[in-house]
Amino acid sequence: MSKTENAISQMEKWAADNSHGYDQANRWGPDYDCSSAVISAWELAGVPVKSKGATYTGNMRGVFLRCGFEDITSKVNLSTGSGLKRGDVLLNVVHHTAMYCGDGKEVEASINERGTTTGGMTGDQTGGEFKVRSYRNYPWDCVLRYSEEGGDCNVPAKTEGGGCKVDLPILRRGSKGNSVKSLQILLEGNGCSVGKYGVDGEYGSDTETAVRRYQSKKGLTVDGIAGPATWSALLI
Repeated sequence: MSKTENAISQMEKWAADNSHGYDQANRWGPDYDCSSAVISAWELAGVPVKSKGATYTGNMRGVFLRCGFEDITSKVNLSTGSGLKRGDVLLNVVHHTAMYCGDGKEVEASINERGTTTGGMTGDQTGGEFKVRSYRNYPWDCVLRYSEEGGDCNVPAKTEGGGCKVDLPILRRGSKGNSVKSLQILLEGNGCSVGKYGVDGEYGSDTETAVRRYQSKKGLTVDGIAGPATWSALLI
């Protein structure tokens, strides 16, 4: 059995087994979140994406490309799913990831029984925390496909048509919402603390300070505003 088939089959097995649910706090088994599930499935299939540093949606693309995947986004129709193959990784670099099963289906870890990301009971309480569902364009930014021909974590990254195209908001002091939470997660993951309130979706003084610290570390214009250059650096 190919590594691709092993990975997608593992995802489908987890989805069919209600001992595996969704949780972002305890996410490396038996419960998973969207990214830890996909990362773990490929790791168990023999592609060491977790060992090489993939931990969440924000850094998956770079690590996967270094481990024998290709960005084939330009070869598929994201709206309809035409051109997708079984085992393709569907990725929104800020919010979500899943895998394509074939026959118009995808498999994903989605949400817990409370409709939240943490605090639920272990296992799938609803039958929908980890599930196979009809394909939809989440929207996806990228589609990644593993190359079975000598794929390893030392091959050059391959992209088609310029790779990911992501439309991200410009965030500054006073901004609120899920985009701010995503920014805060990325900052924390890069060693820039967003303060005692953590990932709260509020772009206050602590988050602005974290942005400035990150911009300085990366040699960017230090203005405390999360614009295109800051997002691009965070998502590499």
